[in-house]
Amino acid sequence: MPLPHRTGTWGRRRMLGLALGAGLAPALGAGPAAPAAADPATDRPGGSGPQAALGRRVAAVAAGQIGVPYAWGGGDRLGASLGFCDEENGYLDGQCLGERTVGYDCSGLSLYCWYRASAGAVELAHYTVAQYHRSAPVERSALLPGDLLFFSRPDAPLHHVGIWAGDGAMVHAERTGTLVARLEGVFGIPRWAGEFAGARRPAASG
Repeated sequence: MPLPHRTGTWGRRRMLGLALGAGLAPALGAGPAAPAAADPATDRPGGSGPQAALGRRVAAVAAGQIGVPYAWGGGDRLGASLGFCDEENGYLDGQCLGERTVGYDCSGLSLYCWYRASAGAVELAHYTVAQYHRSAPVERSALLPGDLLFFSRPDAPLHHVGIWAGDGAMVHAERTGTLVARLEGVFGIPRWAGEFAGARRPAASG
C-alpha cells in the first residue's frame, strides 16, 4: 500500500503517482462503492458471464507473476517496476532493498493484473485504500477469481490486498524480502482470516 514518501526519490514516486493515481483524491473522500447488481451468471462461483471471464483472466495474469520479487512502491500498468524506500518501508535487516528491486507491492500487483487482463479498461490507483473504495463489495460466498481481498488491523487499516485465485487461495505480494506467491487456504490461516476486511470487485474506469 504505497504512500507518497518524503525522501530524495520523491520525484520518481510523484511521477508514478501522477500516472497511476489520477482518481485517488476523490476515492479517498468517497464512501464505499455501491454493490454491483446481482447477476447469477456472473456472481456465483464458477459463473460463465463476462465478469467471470474477466476475473479468470485477472487471476491468470496474477499467477504469471508468481516468483517476482516484492518491491515497496513497485508495479504499474506495464508490470513490475523499481520500488523505493520511505521512512518505514522497503527495508530488510536495515538495508534498503526497495530502491534496487524490480517487482510489485500488493496494490501494484492488483493494479497491473486488472489493467492487463482488461486491456486497460480497469485502471486502479496504486493505493490499497483507493482500490477498496473504488470497487464494488462482494460477499465471501460470491467470490470469483480475480476479486480483491482486503486486510486490516487496528494499527494499520486496509494495509494489504491480494487477488482471489479460487479454490481457497489468493495470489499476493506480501512484504519486502518475499516473492509474489500463491497462498493456499487463506481463510483457514488465523492471521489472514482475522484481518480480512472484505472483498471487492473492480469495474471499468469512468
